[in-house]
Amino acid sequence: MSAVSTVSSVTSPTRQAPAHSPATWAMWASRFTLGALALGGIVIALLDVSLSMTAQMIGYLIGMVALNLPHGGYEHFENLRNRRVSFSLRYIVLYLVLLGGFVGLFFVAPVPALALAFSTAVVKGGHGGLKVMDALCGTDHLTTPWQRGLAIVVRGGAIMLVPLLAWPGVYISFSTYMAQIFGAQPPLPLATHLPEIQATVGTVYGLALVGHLGGGLYMSGLSVSWLTDLAETILLVTYFTFVPMMLAVGLYFPLWYSLRQTARATATADAEPAPDRLSLPLTWAAMVLGALVTFSLMAAFYLLVPNPLGNAGLLAGSVAFYTIFVCLLALPHIIVGDWLDRDRGIWYVP
Repeated sequence: MSAVSTVSSVTSPTRQAPAHSPATWAMWASRFTLGALALGGIVIALLDVSLSMTAQMIGYLIGMVALNLPHGGYEHFENLRNRRVSFSLRYIVLYLVLLGGFVGLFFVAPVPALALAFSTAVVKGGHGGLKVMDALCGTDHLTTPWQRGLAIVVRGGAIMLVPLLAWPGVYISFSTYMAQIFGAQPPLPLATHLPEIQATVGTVYGLALVGHLGGGLYMSGLSVSWLTDLAETILLVTYFTFVPMMLAVGLYFPLWYSLRQTARATATADAEPAPDRLSLPLTWAAMVLGALVTFSLMAAFYLLVPNPLGNAGLLAGSVAFYTIFVCLLALPHIIVGDWLDRDRGIWYVP
């Protein structure tokens, strides 16, 4: 492994998945599901109907635990399949070292660590989404490193920055629960300086959005890839603006991120070594083993932290605890799984 800046690597050819391929169907499924949810959010907003927080949290846990959790382990398994044993061992050691360091940071400085965790979610959604565009939608409108960087900020920022503007009360409440897991005392700076933070975030994100879409239009005109990017970006911003925050985040990862990464993996399968007849049983076994390891780490983390539920009730505390846990897993997931893997990486596009 050697460090590599994947943001600076620009994929030059325009790609389009075949019209009736499984990858294309998966892409359209992600658009239709989020589009339907966004439309539903707009309707309930116009009707002034609210979705209870209990229903949101249940939807969040179903989406994130039951539907999305196995996919993270599968990304690592696919990346390590047919790799050298020495590479796999180094990969696992680096992952555990980074994971331990991130946990330690939360104990020493929970509020900065929480900000890093939220930034990690932005990078995961944005960078992973950029690789899907490379593989399936085309990125001929993103010809420079700064354009690709803006694409990451805009697409990933929809997950963590737009809800801060649209749902600040929920955002602050669960941020507080998460910080209290490690003993931080409220109020958080987010609560005491909310207007200033919202103004800064709104300005920066708005400029990034205009720069991203405007730069793409300037580079390629009304190309298919730019129009696709425009439509998907509007969809993401609308979705996280109108769908209640906890439900929006909980369903985004299984219905958008994981579904589209599965489409990317399917579309790039021809570039991988041909699997043998034991591939399916080994994949199933790896996912089961990965789930067992993940839940073992979760149990150890629960015993390690001083306040696992963050002074919240059982349901809200479970959401806060699980969110912190997946954020902890996400940082080494990105750095070791993609940025340090020059040959392939979890978001591999040949």
